[in-house]
Amino acid sequence: MREIALPDFPWDTLAPYGDKARAHPDGIVDLSVGTPVDPTPKVVQRAVRDAADSPGYPPTIGLPGVRESIVEACERLYGITDLTPEHVLPVIGTKEIIGTLPTLLGIGVGDTMMIPELAYPTYAVSAAFAGAQSIASDGYTRVGPQRLALTWINSPSNPTGRVLGIEHLRKMVAESRHRGVLLASDECYIDLPWEGAKPLSVLHPDVRDGSFDGLVAVHSLSKRSNFAGLRGGFIAGDPQVIARITEIRKHLGFLVPRPVQQAMIAAYSDDAHVRAQRTVYGERRQLLRAALLEAGFQIEHSEAGLYLWATRGEPCWQTVDLLAEKGILVAPGAFYGAAGATHVRVALTASDHAIEQAAARLTS
Repeated sequence: MREIALPDFPWDTLAPYGDKARAHPDGIVDLSVGTPVDPTPKVVQRAVRDAADSPGYPPTIGLPGVRESIVEACERLYGITDLTPEHVLPVIGTKEIIGTLPTLLGIGVGDTMMIPELAYPTYAVSAAFAGAQSIASDGYTRVGPQRLALTWINSPSNPTGRVLGIEHLRKMVAESRHRGVLLASDECYIDLPWEGAKPLSVLHPDVRDGSFDGLVAVHSLSKRSNFAGLRGGFIAGDPQVIARITEIRKHLGFLVPRPVQQAMIAAYSDDAHVRAQRTVYGERRQLLRAALLEAGFQIEHSEAGLYLWATRGEPCWQTVDLLAEKGILVAPGAFYGAAGATHVRVALTASDHAIEQAAARLTS
């Protein structure tokens, strides 16, 4: 049996700082995780209730209405033209597809993946789970001629909120195709832009250069639609890749529950709730950003997404400890790579009252 060399679960190391924050006289304000706290939209809740009587197995490929609603949303919201249902596959939350994609593609021992230098840990975990190696880099130049089996990019980024510009994306597409490497783009925060240019999908016609070949994009409903507890999203792009992973998932029984699929149709067909939630996060972001700046932090990147990437120019664990003394728990940048050693990730996913408390503690 092959031993899977997985890293320690990073959040376990944060537990003592959580205990310190909870000891604050007014309790803890937890800004360390990106878990939505606002209600799931009514339109989504109704769809789940209406589909509760679902005795049969749902199709792995997804109900026709799911794929059609995704195709329509991709053109309406992200300017992705020429998609068809054959380009799209619903998934059981995007962490699932990110975590299993190398395995589904047959990547394994002896293979190497490139992941972002500052990154959501699941990219590296997915490589380890498959028996492959991972290299952290934000471009092919630093990797050199090494043969790669898969490249991940993430824009807007978790944790930094960085948005990759069109020229960067086009270069990544061109170089991936030149090398014969599948380029996978994690776009789970694309619906939450704040500053600068609007984030572009790797599947956008101005980026993909006339073809979906060698490209896939991953999208999530968790953040935009407070859907994290239901687990729904999709992967789209190169139809040959989509067909391959669909076939394997059929054999493995990876099925999005039918009520969730109906809820996905509702979520992708309604833009009003996304705009409303973005307004809520925008107000929280404005308040928290101002408080951090007043408290002597610098905010870097953070053009989009649900986090502020903040630094005091000191080791991140020192900053985590300082904020825990104030009853505020944040994530150390070291969780996301060595380049985050002097930063912390501050989440916007807390109630209005909690954000107000955090701002007051920061500036008092």
